[in-house]
Amino acid sequence: MPLDIPVVIEPNPAHALKHPYDFNARLADSKLQLDARSLATLQVNLTKLCNQACRHCHVDASPARTEALPEDDITRLLTVLEATPEITALDLTGGAPELHPGFERLVIDARRLGRKVMVRHNLTVTYDGNPQTGASKAHLPDFFAEHGVEVICSLPYYQELFTDRQRGSGVFKKSIDGLQRLNTLGYGQPGSGLTLNLVYNPVGPFLPADQTSLQADYKRELGSRYGIVFNQLFAITNMPINRFALHLQKRDQLRAYMDKLSGAFNAEAARSVMCRDLVSVGSDGTLYDCDFNQQIDLPILGDDGRPVTLANFDAARLRRRAIRFGAHCFACTAGAGSSCGGATA
Repeated sequence: MPLDIPVVIEPNPAHALKHPYDFNARLADSKLQLDARSLATLQVNLTKLCNQACRHCHVDASPARTEALPEDDITRLLTVLEATPEITALDLTGGAPELHPGFERLVIDARRLGRKVMVRHNLTVTYDGNPQTGASKAHLPDFFAEHGVEVICSLPYYQELFTDRQRGSGVFKKSIDGLQRLNTLGYGQPGSGLTLNLVYNPVGPFLPADQTSLQADYKRELGSRYGIVFNQLFAITNMPINRFALHLQKRDQLRAYMDKLSGAFNAEAARSVMCRDLVSVGSDGTLYDCDFNQQIDLPILGDDGRPVTLANFDAARLRRRAIRFGAHCFACTAGAGSSCGGATA
């Protein structure tokens, strides 16, 4: 981001010299205090390696990235899950999380511990495999079904043109094939117990349309054209950081987008932001309030002012931590709100 759009502005009780994108000041003006409430979800960015390099990707994931959670931290993750029954869900993301060599071990052991496991699956990794080693990932749908993994798939739109424009040529056809295969295994089918959710991101610097209406459109169009069924659609606002922010900046659209997000601030959506019930784990084991804070290096800090990691995970302290907010948080609180589970209001 350019210097006049700060990543974070620390809380200022006097509200002096308030910046238009001072999220903490907006909370104070709205008489909101957003404290952490629980540790219901542990979201883990296993790797920044991905078979795609999508334009809107806030992680800057690509086939060239090598960052990956060390094996020792996979073991620490499982220890944390076993010791913290409050964590009921493990949300695995990336990059393409399936490209981490410890992915399947983590899924199997987390399910053995009785945790719900979600994977942020881009659908095409099943067909493309590992871009660095060439290893096949064709078995993934069967693996997901065998272990009862909830699959959350990105599909920017139900039309080929818009999906390929955002994610690359040929992505739409592979995505449709992937969804049909998941359906064949029972995903999204009534009574199967196998959950298939989709994710919608706007193609440009816009707020998502109404999630309920979008879901109805997706179900109608995917069903009639391709026979695809799914459970829910999550509408997620594009985050003005990293690759997407640079894309907007090159087109002189970043400030207008920030103005749009700030102007659409919704206090009701803010009350349900995901960071209140979630802790995010970076690919180096550092802990964050959310995946977006992770990407701009805004970690959870301990009493000594140092970043907290999996090695010193303390559930009681994390539950009462002060969440760190920044200008990018306007994306989660604009309009109907936005989280990894879609709209919040």
